[in-house]
This record gives sequence, structure tokens and C-alpha cells, in this order.
Amino acid sequence: MEKKSNNLPLVSVVTVNYNQTKVTAEFLTSMSKITYPNTEIFVVDNASPIDDSDSLKAEFPDINLLKSDKNLGFAGGNNLALPHCKGKYVLFINNDTEVEKDFLEPLVEVLENDLTIGMVSPKIQYFHTKDTLQFAGFTRFNMLTIRNFAIGYGEVDKGQYDVTCETGSIFGAAMLIPMKVIEKVGMMTEIFFLYYEEHDWAAHIEKAGYKIYYQGKSLVLHKESISTVKDSPFQIYYLNRGRILFARRNTKGFYRFLTLVYLYFVSGPRISIGFISRGRFDLFFAYWKSVWWNITHRKNIIFGLPKLKRV
Repeated sequence: MEKKSNNLPLVSVVTVNYNQTKVTAEFLTSMSKITYPNTEIFVVDNASPIDDSDSLKAEFPDINLLKSDKNLGFAGGNNLALPHCKGKYVLFINNDTEVEKDFLEPLVEVLENDLTIGMVSPKIQYFHTKDTLQFAGFTRFNMLTIRNFAIGYGEVDKGQYDVTCETGSIFGAAMLIPMKVIEKVGMMTEIFFLYYEEHDWAAHIEKAGYKIYYQGKSLVLHKESISTVKDSPFQIYYLNRGRILFARRNTKGFYRFLTLVYLYFVSGPRISIGFISRGRFDLFFAYWKSVWWNITHRKNIIFGLPKLKRV
């Protein structure tokens, strides 16, 4: 699994497992077939209730298995591995993905050729409908609504997005970042727990003077439905909590005031009416719980990013 070469830079691959050992094993199997010759792989078990992650080490002895004693969320789980990474680049990739064998070379090439690029994501297709696009770049955030759109979403992939270009944000399911950028800017903040943390990270990296890129010549397949059930109270709570928190961290002054007024008094009631009309009072309460969290967590929001400390 671990591959060494003196010709190409070392890439540290980080993936987080939470109660999905079989899915993670499928990811690792696909990684074992890649053509890029210089990688090290870290699997972080995020305090899975059923801890059978040792079976991954038994099946894939070259991986570095790290275990957390509590669920640190998406950012925290990835951050746990960072101090151990030795690579020039770090690939953060969901465990519910499978990769094309030659996916990594085009990503590394983007960063090797332009030192002003701070992070890059590949093209993402849905795994179970392999010709259907999930991501081919992002539009820029509308900083009033705090929403953006995935370019190509739901389209049949006919090669129309096989380009390399700057994009509005990063896709957290797969993103390659130079270690020097992480050392300079900081790691992902862990306050989000789930959703929006990669967008927040991209915003901070962009503010530091770097560009965010999409590489359409690299392909990853995403089993998204395995990770989180859509329209669950869990998803609605963290998605909207993260959206509001992202606005608070990435807008200033009167514009922040205007954005929060929109989210609380325009978007919020509209979303609530939709949930009530569907009889989904569980989602209604989850949404307003997310609003309440932001209202009651005013003074202890850390607006910066945690710094990387080597072990």
C-alpha cells in the first residue's frame, strides 16, 4: 500500500473512518491500484462505536492507523493525522470514495506547476451512477445567502468539464493541499464539526493569497449516500449551523449584519414553512436548534485556524 519513489514528491493520504470498516477497505483496495509511486496512507478511526478498525491494519499492513478516543468530526479527524504526515502534499479524501488508478498524478501536477495554487480538487462522479457528475468545480459563494452551486451537478459526464481551472471553492470529499500552505495558513477549524469547514478553510487559504483549483483530468467516485442520510435532523442541524457560522467567520461589519438578517429573518422562515408543510417538525426543530447554537455561541468563536504542531 505504501509506495516510495525518489522521482515524485511524497503525498500523504488521509482518510477518516467512522463505523464503516467495509467501505474504508474498499477505498484502500482502490488506492492499492493507483499508479502514483510515492504515497503514505493514514486512516483515522473517529471513535467508531463498533471498533473493528484493527482489521484494516491486518488487511493493509502498510497503512498508518490512528485512533481517536472521541468523535472529532470531519475536520478534527483529518487534523489528527496531520502532525504525522511527512508528505510535500496532503490528500484529504473521504473513505466512501473509490479512485481511478491515475487520479493522483494530475492533481500533483497542478500544484507542482504553480506555487500560487493553495488547494485542488478532482472531478467527482457518483459511484452508483458512474457517468453522473457530482462536482466539476464550484461557483463563488453568494455572500448574502451563503450558498454556492456545484458546477456540472447531475449532468452526464461527456468530458465537457475535463479542464484545469480556478474555482469558487474546494470539495471536501477529495482535496490536495501543499504542506507548506497548511503550515503557513493553519489547519481546518474544528468548530464546525460537519459541513462548511472545507469551504471555510478554502476562504482562509484564498485570503492568504492562494488560488483554489479544479482538475478535471482527475476522477474520484463518491458513494455519498453512505455517509449521511439526507433530510435527517442531524444533517439539517449541522448544515445550517455551519452555513451561519461560515457567514460569521467570513463576512465583516455591515455586510455581516445584512447576511445574518437574511439568514435569520428571510431564509429561516421560508425553510421553516417548507418543513411544516411537509409535516417534518423534526427538521423544523433541528433548523432552529442550529440558529440557537449560533445565537448562544457569540463570544467563544475562534475566528482563526489552528496551527499545525509536529509530533
